[in-house]
Amino acid sequence: MSSEPSTDASSFSPDLDAIYEELQLFRAGFSTLAMATRGPDGEPEASYAPYLEVDGDLYVFVSALSTHTANLIETGRVSVLFIEDEAAAAHPFVRRRLTFQCRVDEIARDRDGYEGVLDLFETRFGGLVKTLRTLADFHLLRLHPERGRYVKGFGKAFAIDDVELARIRYIRESGRRVVPGGDSAV
Repeated sequence: MSSEPSTDASSFSPDLDAIYEELQLFRAGFSTLAMATRGPDGEPEASYAPYLEVDGDLYVFVSALSTHTANLIETGRVSVLFIEDEAAAAHPFVRRRLTFQCRVDEIARDRDGYEGVLDLFETRFGGLVKTLRTLADFHLLRLHPERGRYVKGFGKAFAIDDVELARIRYIRESGRRVVPGGDSAV
């Protein structure tokens, strides 16, 4: 790891178009995404899946034997995370990360586009996908990003208010809050 990261963001003046391009390149470096889903009992579930992007949507091909698959289908919602590798980060507190809040839709096997997306999965991830395609418990799900957040360091957080329109804004709030029962701010 390199030296301690700077926490002084007071002079930071972002070029939002450049930041959006940066986050797109950041995301393109991943072949898997981390997912946060919620079960029927309200319990959170963390997991991951290989994914690919087609026309701005993220696709996962997942087994019904996995808890996250039932959660995705049942709730129709997921939060996804792309996070910088610890070894590449300047410091564990400032790992770059991108999150999206997504709507989830299942793509039926008989629907137009199903085979084409799975062909892309096979091209990207190899022959195992050919076998998985034959298994009845696998489901193709489209994760449609609606909004998100990109954090590239202390005081360098950006809200993505509309993913389709590439609307991004710099978050300027301090993030301090009073802790109940305590004297200090966090």
